[in-house]
Amino acid sequence: MFKTLEWTDEGVRLIDQTRLPAEESYLTCATYEDVADAIRRMVVRGAPAIGVAAAMGIALGLRDAEGDHVSELRRKFDEICETMAETRPTAVNLFWAIRRMRARFEALSDEPVERIRRELVAEAQRMYLEDIAANEAMGRNGAVLMPSAGGVLTHCNAGALATCGYGTALGVIRAAVEGGKKIHVYADETRPFLQGSRLTAWELQKDGIPTTVIADNMAGAMMSQGKVAAVVVGADRIAANGDVANKIGTYTVAVLAREHGIPFYVAAPFSTVDLDTPDGSRIPIEQRASREVTHIAGKPVAPEGVKVENPAFDVTPAKYVAGIITERGVARPPYEESLKQLAEAATVEIS
Repeated sequence: MFKTLEWTDEGVRLIDQTRLPAEESYLTCATYEDVADAIRRMVVRGAPAIGVAAAMGIALGLRDAEGDHVSELRRKFDEICETMAETRPTAVNLFWAIRRMRARFEALSDEPVERIRRELVAEAQRMYLEDIAANEAMGRNGAVLMPSAGGVLTHCNAGALATCGYGTALGVIRAAVEGGKKIHVYADETRPFLQGSRLTAWELQKDGIPTTVIADNMAGAMMSQGKVAAVVVGADRIAANGDVANKIGTYTVAVLAREHGIPFYVAAPFSTVDLDTPDGSRIPIEQRASREVTHIAGKPVAPEGVKVENPAFDVTPAKYVAGIITERGVARPPYEESLKQLAEAATVEIS
């Protein structure tokens, strides 16, 4: 089984998702700058994976930073955290990871610098294990919501490639299949970066889960033909009222699902829930390069010089969401209440 990311003595090792599915290759980031660049270029992607990769990048930078005093280490730590924070603005797990690493640094600020370095590495590795445990718990919580047989549509990639292992939306599907449910996955191609056709299909084929790739504009037709019994997607940020930021095109899928009476579920670790953001209008939306739209595999598919809009994410209003599946349980409307209740719930233990 592939590993999306892992800590090694040589640096942070990542599967290069820009090369999938044609080539399964790995990149070792020897510096924190390399990790930040990998996040920015989407070598590693998916909110949970971005968060843990950033934590590992911070630990790597601090491990190799010069300085024999905490004050020197703090200056470098702040510089590293700032670099990470500038990579991807929408995925709240990135900022959650930075805050957690900062809290650990402050808790150790009276300790010898070598212990601080070791403990920050250990914290990043702990976050890695916690993410896998959370995904497995999420899968168990969401599997009961999947149909016993039939089609499940997903958008973008919210699988092992977007996490430290098992996956969020695909983790729910995996758990349902492991429990004996006969599910066929419809994977939206997910333009413009094609995470569905390149990554989701690649993952599910490896698991032997029946999968059909469809163009993004086919989802409504599949639903009208009765081929889709449920939709499950991941998330990059969930506001306090249940509005969900996810890969561009998710909003369209949610509206289509509502029109056809199909439940639309979101699966994400609770670290993706941002209770400090009241609603989706406050979620920053990353704008990416126009070339991602005008070119495919380096070849132009639009006239040179044409204007392009390329928001990486959209926001699905909470009214379209049937349930938010987390490792702590499933939140239901009204989300202002249910998400607060889950915030007080116990976290998942690492087995």
